[in-house]
Amino acid sequence: MKGPRRWLVAVLAAEVAIGALLFGGDLARALPRIAWPSTAPGLTEPVRPGDQTRQFRPDRLPTRDPAREEPGGRPLPDTGDMPDRLRMEPVADGIRLRGRIAPGDAVRLTPLLDAADPRPAIAWLDSPGGSVADALELGRVLRNEGIDTALSAEAVCLSACPYLLAGGAARRVAEGAWVGVHQHYFDQNAALPAIFAVEDIQRGQGDVMEYLIEMGIDPALMRHALVTPPDEIYLLLPEELERYGLTTPDPAG
Repeated sequence: MKGPRRWLVAVLAAEVAIGALLFGGDLARALPRIAWPSTAPGLTEPVRPGDQTRQFRPDRLPTRDPAREEPGGRPLPDTGDMPDRLRMEPVADGIRLRGRIAPGDAVRLTPLLDAADPRPAIAWLDSPGGSVADALELGRVLRNEGIDTALSAEAVCLSACPYLLAGGAARRVAEGAWVGVHQHYFDQNAALPAIFAVEDIQRGQGDVMEYLIEMGIDPALMRHALVTPPDEIYLLLPEELERYGLTTPDPAG
């Protein structure tokens, strides 16, 4: 009996040690954010060249309140009812993709496009981000179908969403829309200590770089993403959207 008992004790001890390691790694990543929270300006503060990094919480985007819109500030988008996963709705000139990008959203899009009559010409985006892997897959679906992507003046496209924007055959961003990038976790287990997550992070960054090149986007866009922590967002200026290829020239002139 002593033999099996020793093995049971050893297994339990190993499980406790692994649990402590996982918790310690997770805590080590979280503590710096708690101890030194972002000092960047709020998301709605005016953006100027060289001053484009703003605080960011995808689950706490501001809600439109015209009474608080001060002259010179950034108009507040209407994000009060932002869905927890992409809501895919047909509109007069295409399809609207609104909400967080959740795992499995890419699988839902193709049957919806196949059933649409007429075929959507434009995908209108409004998303605070979410699953990077699904954003890349969604973008490839849109490009393969020859569907354009666009943002209205009231829309946001943050975090993983710009990769979905990049998938459009043609890409338009109205003045006033927000497009921003930052670092990602690339869907790896958030409980894993950083030493175990490095491989996933590097693979994820490589996948994004490959995707941007495939879509004809300047991979220099990643420079802003890689230096902006997850609790902040780098908001791209119209000239940067054009420079990196996230917007395309208007054929109408």
